[in-house]
Amino acid sequence: MSKVRILNFTISVDGYGAGPNQAVDTPLGVGGEELHNWMVKTATFHNMYGGEGGVEGVDDDFTARGVSNIGAWILGRNMFTLSRGEWPDDGWKGWWGENPPYHGPVFILTHHPRASIPMEGGTTFHFVTEGIQVALERARKAAGEKDVRIVGGVNVIQQYLQERLVDEMHIPIAPVVLGSGEHLYNGINLLALGYRLTEHVTTSDAMHLVFTRS
Repeated sequence: MSKVRILNFTISVDGYGAGPNQAVDTPLGVGGEELHNWMVKTATFHNMYGGEGGVEGVDDDFTARGVSNIGAWILGRNMFTLSRGEWPDDGWKGWWGENPPYHGPVFILTHHPRASIPMEGGTTFHFVTEGIQVALERARKAAGEKDVRIVGGVNVIQQYLQERLVDEMHIPIAPVVLGSGEHLYNGINLLALGYRLTEHVTTSDAMHLVFTRS
């Protein structure tokens, strides 16, 4: 049976999943790019973006798990664009260029309707205005027997956790202090929501924590 999973969503040691002051040149907020140093070094990440080389080992294994058996993806609007409100006519198609790394259907939560955007490599961005439940229903249908991955951001993850809709959550903790931004565990009680720590592995670049809902 397919699962709903949060994978490779890295936070700082002080709990932030994104830094402050998001801008075009800082899409993850100030300091946010450093959260993912553990992943961008890996062979799987290099391969995803058409490169060669990269390191193997535990970090690479977790990176690979993040794209294995994923049939559909869910993103908040903030992870797709910097703009707010009605969609501007600016030709924006995401942060990733013409060939995004998803290679499948991506459902973006928004309050403002927009036509789907097909991209190179099999990615299609669909925009969902009816909330997290409808987005998940559409993603499950599109994924078939494969899993649905919730990419983020923090607010989207919090909503799905509060509704107990996430089966598994992989949270790497990077050796980075952000000081402010979007705090993942604000208002979240994992134990009360039924989540238990079922795996933890530490490397020189991250502590990998896996939570499973009982």
